[in-house]
Amino acid sequence: MMNQHPTVVISGGSAGLGKAIGLEAAKQGATVVFLARRREKLRQAQAEASTLSGRPAYAFPVDVADPVAIEATVDQIHETVGPVDILVNAAGFGHFETAFDTDMQVVERMFRVNVLGMMYLTKLLGRDMVTRQQGQIINIASMAGKMATPKSAIYSATKFAVIGYSNGLRLELKPFGVKVTTVNPGPIATNFFSEANALDYLASVSWLVLDPDKLARRIVATFGRPVREINAPWFMNLGADFYTLFPHLGDWLAAGMFNKK
Repeated sequence: MMNQHPTVVISGGSAGLGKAIGLEAAKQGATVVFLARRREKLRQAQAEASTLSGRPAYAFPVDVADPVAIEATVDQIHETVGPVDILVNAAGFGHFETAFDTDMQVVERMFRVNVLGMMYLTKLLGRDMVTRQQGQIINIASMAGKMATPKSAIYSATKFAVIGYSNGLRLELKPFGVKVTTVNPGPIATNFFSEANALDYLASVSWLVLDPDKLARRIVATFGRPVREINAPWFMNLGADFYTLFPHLGDWLAAGMFNKK
């Protein structure tokens, strides 16, 4: 049985969807641990969460692209906060450019942040969940991990990896009482697209952009529940299903309707 006031660790917690999840969890009485690189934004998130929950909140500066820093941070969490009930891997970034034009340093960092950092955190925090026979890991993937489009080959590859890892991990951890949930959102109204130099894309698909606070509420509602996936918006997921079932039609959709970059 999960703690009534669970301890929730969130990577990428200083802004965007990660912060929204942390604040929503705090509203529900959780002890929230924010992880991110930007110290000032971390402290702001920490203060807001503590005010909402009436409980201590924590903030640890860490670059999830650095495995040594991740290990040191996990040690700090265990020493300072205690056992972790829920891990939300929300750290990630995108860069939308054709595959051949994308600098390989950007490619390597994207994989280190979006994939390897997620795996390191999951392994280091998940092992204790297995020992305690309880816990939940929530990985923020993307609709791009189900259906790739032009100028998103690299980003999509990282999110395909997140989905594949999550699916295998879910089966491995089920006997130990640890749940794994994958979240596959379409475009979200956060600073993700400004950092990815894709504000024109965000404007072109404004009709399907998700509200981060609403999505956060939906994610927090899965805490302690065996939810396999959250897919939003539903019609993009339908398009992804078509992509799998009807590959030629899927390519047409990916190159047309869902290609606005």
